[in-house]
Amino acid sequence: MQFTFAHTNFNVLDLQRSLDFYRDALGLREVDRIDGGDDFTIVYLGDGVTDFRLELTWLKERKEPYNLGENEFHTAFAVADMEAALAKHKEMGCVVYENAAMGIYFIIDPDGYWLEVVPAE
Repeated sequence: MQFTFAHTNFNVLDLQRSLDFYRDALGLREVDRIDGGDDFTIVYLGDGVTDFRLELTWLKERKEPYNLGENEFHTAFAVADMEAALAKHKEMGCVVYENAAMGIYFIIDPDGYWLEVVPAE
């Protein structure tokens, strides 16, 4: 039996703000949507290259931020031009941690989720 990755879910407070962030920061685009009427909307984002999806769940009645604990989990994105990516993310003001020795850095989305940026192999 073989399992493969399908998606990761992040719950968001402002769907449009999150869609804009993921488009501008990482080039992700909407590939599917589930409309739950007045209760929720789920949007799947893709990178246009792999089959992996980021699922954004918007619970429409929720107003308080999600408790992310100590944010010890993250999703990573690979990029060929780390220098240009880091400059872009610094300009956007979303870089929260850099580890030059490892050649990686982290950005933060509008809901506080940390996203790792690593060099493409």
